[in-house]
Amino acid sequence: MQDSHIVQYVKDSLRRPIPALVTRDLQAGFPTTRKCVVIIGPRRAGKTYYMFQQMGGLEARGMRRKALYVNFEDDRLTPLTLGDLDTILTAFRKEDPEGLAGGCHLFLDEVQLVKGWERFVRRVIDTEDILVHVTGSSSRLLHTEVATSMRGRSLTYVMLPFSFREVLRARGITCEGSLSSKERAAVLRALEGYLRLGGFPEIVLEKDEGKAQKMLSGLLDLMLIRDVIERHHIKNTLALRALVTHLLASFSTPFSASKFSDYLGSQGIKLAKPTIYTYMRHLEDAFIFLGVRRFGYKPRELVWSLPKVYPIDTGLATQMSGRHSEDLGRLMECAVAMELMRRRDRNPRLEFYYWKDLHGKEVDFVVREGTSVVELIQSCYDLEGYGTKDRELGPLLKASRETGCKRLRVLTWDQEGEERVEGRKVVYKPLWRWLTEGDRRASK
Repeated sequence: MQDSHIVQYVKDSLRRPIPALVTRDLQAGFPTTRKCVVIIGPRRAGKTYYMFQQMGGLEARGMRRKALYVNFEDDRLTPLTLGDLDTILTAFRKEDPEGLAGGCHLFLDEVQLVKGWERFVRRVIDTEDILVHVTGSSSRLLHTEVATSMRGRSLTYVMLPFSFREVLRARGITCEGSLSSKERAAVLRALEGYLRLGGFPEIVLEKDEGKAQKMLSGLLDLMLIRDVIERHHIKNTLALRALVTHLLASFSTPFSASKFSDYLGSQGIKLAKPTIYTYMRHLEDAFIFLGVRRFGYKPRELVWSLPKVYPIDTGLATQMSGRHSEDLGRLMECAVAMELMRRRDRNPRLEFYYWKDLHGKEVDFVVREGTSVVELIQSCYDLEGYGTKDRELGPLLKASRETGCKRLRVLTWDQEGEERVEGRKVVYKPLWRWLTEGDRRASK
């Protein structure tokens, strides 16, 4: 590529204003050691705009000229080779010869498009006073791949679609302190919309719901084609799409590869169990689905348990089912799973599972920190139905006795309070409050 084009791109990038954005709660920060900050996550989750947020923080400190953003999907940088990365760095130096000595930042977006990028980044962080921030397609920049290619020189964070607190922030809805009836109603309407359309930023910010639905459908196809089919050279796309359809229609229930293989066979589609397991790994790696294992104290129990599978965003689930009113309870459970995934990214010692006894009674989530079970969570839309409360509390109390955990929580649509049952305190909390309090603690 011509050096003059690269030099002009660098000049333009350093002078380009930072776009308006919704502040995200992820706190990757600026490491004090020689580490590359890597942001991974599903497509269109906001990784690029998070880079702009980081640059905005530098601009507020008078360091805008020390922050260079490079988008490797920009047609002006196509095609780009490994040697061209040095040209970018040289052009950056010339724009501010003294600045690089005072600590600068390189923000490299979709960096996986340049073959050998990791060698360049390792050299820069080892030999220059420059912090490097990297994002890339989730399927091309997986956590394990980064750890291998960067050889311990990276700090990896997961960027998911908007949390509910971020959705409220984007819409200017307050949830702080004591809410009036009108404010509470607005929060619940926003929660209903969040469960139905999900949290992908472009979907949340789209005011036309018809367009938002079309965008969601197109996004699911894009993720499936680019991050699974093309990356892994999947030939049996019919079987893969059948698997995705099944997982979206039956999310939050344990998935059996054996039963699904038998079902496909009855439809005249052949797919062996090992291939199904491989497809499942690809779908999880691409951040399309999250698998939650059954709780057990032995590693073998965890590995061989049937996973409960959740889409990475509730909007993806409603695209398939189209039965929002019937699935509201399951969508609430999916939102809880995604929030627990965010908390796990902030706290690597945290893990979560589901609990199930021999009689089929279940607790939605068992939260473990280190070796200790710290919380048991049930999610239920309405506890007023006949037998519902007993059906939810029975497994919760049994799991409490089995694990020794005394922190029992039931997340509801809008019921709040606490009571003692069989000598144990059970806390009832609205889902919207739990979701927003979790994010608020993280942002402090």
